[in-house]
Amino acid sequence: MTTTRPRQGRPRHTPPSDPGTSAREQILDAAGALFVDHGITSTSTRMIAERVGIRQASLYYHFATKEEILAELLATSVRPSLQMVDRIRALVPEQADAAAALYAVAAMDVRTLSRTPYNIGTLYLLPEVRAERFDAFRAERGRLQSSYGTLGALAATEDVARALPAERLGELLIQLVEVVIQIRRSREPDAADTEAIASSCLRLCGLGEPAVAAAREEGRRLLSSLD
Repeated sequence: MTTTRPRQGRPRHTPPSDPGTSAREQILDAAGALFVDHGITSTSTRMIAERVGIRQASLYYHFATKEEILAELLATSVRPSLQMVDRIRALVPEQADAAAALYAVAAMDVRTLSRTPYNIGTLYLLPEVRAERFDAFRAERGRLQSSYGTLGALAATEDVARALPAERLGELLIQLVEVVIQIRRSREPDAADTEAIASSCLRLCGLGEPAVAAAREEGRRLLSSLD
């Protein structure tokens, strides 16, 4: 008589590559890579769990859906810059220092976008991100854009201020900063890119090179004082 051996259970997944990282951080990291490589629609929670090395049920302990994971990833590309805006504007309330504040905010924003895992900024324009569930992200990005407009209008020359209302200037400035997302498609951004993009924001506001240089130096001092 042939004895049927009991079927073995599903083998456990491999342990995470960095045991010092929390499961939540590992999930975000894995999801970021998969979203960028395969798109949001083609990425499943099972794929994310397998990449992390956990069971799908364990993933749901941290995130209910993949959209919730994406919302958290998108937030990480905006919140640090918003926090920096609040800190800088608390230190620099006067119009005379608006150019330095704009440089500091733009430089910090470029650094944030340069460091987000797997260039998450590339997901901004995907159709799925327009869904209502991502309203909070769009509201935060809108607040950041509005801050650019306010600082830009204060820093701008009279000619630029007359030609570009704060709302339009904010749109242009945030798009200029987000050029770093495209740079990351071909190479890793460096400090020279940060300086070039932040300085270009000042030039967009009509500042000449002496004023750009002065604002850049003061902006660097602001950033150093906030580190």
